[in-house]
Amino acid sequence: MAVRPRGRPWRLAAVLALAATTAAAQPAASPDPAPLSFIVLLADDLRWDPRSAPAELRALTPELQRLAAEGVLFANAFCTTSICPSSRASFLTGRWTASHGIDGFGTPLSADALAGSWPVVLRRRGYRAAFVGKWGLGGALPVDAFDDWRGFAGQGRYTVSDDGETAPTDAAGASDYLGGGSRLHLTRRLAEAAVEILGAVDRRHPFLLQLSFKAPHVQDRADNLYPYDPVFAPLVERLLFTRPAGAGGATFVDLPAFLRTSEGRARWRRRFASEADYQRSMRGYWGLVAGIDAAVGRIREALDERGLAASTAIVVSSDNGILLGEHGLAGKWLAYEPSIRIPLVIYLPDLPAGRRGAVVEEMALNVDLAPTLLELAGVPVPAAVEGRSLVPLVCGEPVAWRADWLYEHRLRHPRIPESEGVRGERFKYVRYPRQGFEQLFDLERDPLELDNLAARPEQAARLEALRQRLEELKEPAARRQPAGVAPPPTAASPPPRPAGGCPASARAPGSAAGR
Repeated sequence: MAVRPRGRPWRLAAVLALAATTAAAQPAASPDPAPLSFIVLLADDLRWDPRSAPAELRALTPELQRLAAEGVLFANAFCTTSICPSSRASFLTGRWTASHGIDGFGTPLSADALAGSWPVVLRRRGYRAAFVGKWGLGGALPVDAFDDWRGFAGQGRYTVSDDGETAPTDAAGASDYLGGGSRLHLTRRLAEAAVEILGAVDRRHPFLLQLSFKAPHVQDRADNLYPYDPVFAPLVERLLFTRPAGAGGATFVDLPAFLRTSEGRARWRRRFASEADYQRSMRGYWGLVAGIDAAVGRIREALDERGLAASTAIVVSSDNGILLGEHGLAGKWLAYEPSIRIPLVIYLPDLPAGRRGAVVEEMALNVDLAPTLLELAGVPVPAAVEGRSLVPLVCGEPVAWRADWLYEHRLRHPRIPESEGVRGERFKYVRYPRQGFEQLFDLERDPLELDNLAARPEQAARLEALRQRLEELKEPAARRQPAGVAPPPTAASPPPRPAGGCPASARAPGSAAGR
């Protein structure tokens, strides 16, 4: 693949002059620090791992690379259900799909679930709340749950089409409310909406801003499936992509018939069937990722300009991953690694120098975001939350952690099989209950998941143990605690640590937590 040229097409001077930076010395602790504000940037179908991606693709994401180098990267982050509405509900509420009940596109969050979501909880505590971009859940848009609402329903469109159709519309159907008829690419318009919100921040109150990109989601039922901002064409059009190992042939033939004829295969035909289709789709996908990267840089630049950077935490993640031809399939839904793995970077402005650029290997989940943000804000976590705060892992504190977790996919669709399973540190068990089919993978020996061990006699005991573990994890109490760790005496959350980030012990030079 070709190496991209220098520079970024639509960033301001800070991006054009991007250089590696070293962490500044930590300022002296204030006896009464300002409350931490939050920006959460959620992509759609983004798979991104700065450690394993080829250099040419890493070159497309200098801002994400910089954020990871200055924050903490979770190398093993996952969604508990790989589909937009279910995962987004889990990010908001800290609950598995079986708990929040969003297993399809038309189902809205219940009033109780919305009231317990992290943005609404923080708003009740005095935060000014803003939402920009794709909401991704059914029902009426929650305009009244935010102080500044600039979200849209459905998928939206990346560009203004030739027939004048605009992207997107607001809750009242008003055309192109983000751009006033502008033909700017949607990703750029979302970033500029975020910058406009930051420009109006009232410094007397902490704020939260959630920006949910459409990118790099495919533009369904369009001729151009991945319409990226054309300013990135010089960066991506020279790239040549190699199909992933196990993308077809005997690997595909060995799949059960219900997977070979699934929606994932139908979408593979539309996106990847010919070599020309494959190259076009991959370049478009990564062109959209480049747009997200530029948006991250533009937002960080605005934080600096407004003097907000020193009190604002930033989180970058995605609702789910995506299959880009692995196993001869496209889309998500299934429990294969490319589908369930997500990027996760947490940046804290006062992160100890020894934790900047840290890589956490423990398994983090989308349900962990809500309790993490609430703990950082010094707000008690609602009892209904099933995820666990990642703050100890961000700060490098020793903590008993999960060794496995429940995957579930309950969407009813004639060509998307329901599935459930247990993803452990080494072995993964998947069950398709309606088809009576099971998969067992040794991820250490077989990271591409090409060798199903479920029918091997020597794996019978492990298979049965994982079947039992699956049933255990369906109970909320089991999902909340690492295996072998006793639950707390009550369902109430423990008192939160002081707001703002890592404790003093993590900041002390030479402390274990600061290494």
